[in-house]
Amino acid sequence: MLQAQIFIGTDQWKGDQPLYEYILKFLVKQKVQGATVLRALSGFDGKHLNRPNDLFSFDETPMVITFIDEEDKVKSALTQLRHEVKSGFIITNHVDKWN
Repeated sequence: MLQAQIFIGTDQWKGDQPLYEYILKFLVKQKVQGATVLRALSGFDGKHLNRPNDLFSFDETPMVITFIDEEDKVKSALTQLRHEVKSGFIITNHVDKWN
């Protein structure tokens, strides 16, 4: 099995919807086994720390969309998604299904 993690910001949009929502709907259409969206408390983007919960901060929180399925399905979904979404950072890991 293969796990993919897509790192984006909450301020990213695809058309008229948040990018994370667009990606989740895309994964549902691809019939991926399941996905989860995680919103971070803070993050580092190479330039500065994003601390959205600080008083008077306008920083956007980083988000991670993670999903797991058979390797060929994950790779296919990522290949198609790359044609639709031009931003974000993706990592993949091989995982074992724990029964």
